[in-house]
Amino acid sequence: MVFARKIDLHMHSTVSDGTDTPEEIVARVREAGIGLFSVTDHDAIKAGGIISPLLTEGDPVFVPGVEFSCRDEEGKYHILGYGYDPEAAPIRDLVEKGHRLRMEKVRSRIDFLKSEFGFSFPREELDALFALDNPGKPHIANMMVRCGYAQNKEQAIREFIDLRRFQNEYVRPEEAIDSILHSGGIPVLAHPSYGNGDQLILGEEMDGRLRRLIDFGLQGVEGFYSGFTPRLSGEILSLAGRYGLYVTAGSDYHGTNKMVRLGDTGLNDSDEWPEGLRKFLSAVRK
Repeated sequence: MVFARKIDLHMHSTVSDGTDTPEEIVARVREAGIGLFSVTDHDAIKAGGIISPLLTEGDPVFVPGVEFSCRDEEGKYHILGYGYDPEAAPIRDLVEKGHRLRMEKVRSRIDFLKSEFGFSFPREELDALFALDNPGKPHIANMMVRCGYAQNKEQAIREFIDLRRFQNEYVRPEEAIDSILHSGGIPVLAHPSYGNGDQLILGEEMDGRLRRLIDFGLQGVEGFYSGFTPRLSGEILSLAGRYGLYVTAGSDYHGTNKMVRLGDTGLNDSDEWPEGLRKFLSAVRK
């Protein structure tokens, strides 16, 4: 089998917190010369239904993707799912749950900003926010900037939005993994070395976290990532080899919402690909 030498399996569209529409992502993927890609919107699979009909013979290969935001007693996780059946009930049910939880958090954050800081927003701004497929912190932050409550998105999130903590219901990692598996997909741990924002997970802690997720059915890790140093990538690749896991490569592209270039995965075209990556590509392209 011939593999695409340039891949990007982690990007976000306007269906979640990216700034490019699914149609624009297809155009940018073509321009970037990426041969195989996936859109992994947060708790959403709508983009795949838009993208697939746009592709014709000779176009880049598209793999259905999703990224579930998860949490349990041990911390936070982002679980990627690839190659699932988008019509399968388990994946659709979990997407619906993730969307419901996301909307509850948006409402709670808006109420918190008003009660704690006196921030109020015009009705047209709130209507536009709640009309989005999956609004989140970046959307609220951009609204705050437009209304003059913060100088930039980063300040809005750091100094205001993140002060609202949640201890209520979350999607659990085993729930996401099980849903992906029972929809015919491959569950993968996104950017494994990064847990809760600025948290850095290394060594025995990383090994223990990974073994715990493997017990739930995890099948792969994101070994190449735009935010990884060679050391971090090397550790994840070593663990993938030890446990026989698939390996993926993703940029985490969000358009202008993040300073990350499409296709910037840390995997160079000339690199010798690890066995886990080759096996993953074979599995999703059958």
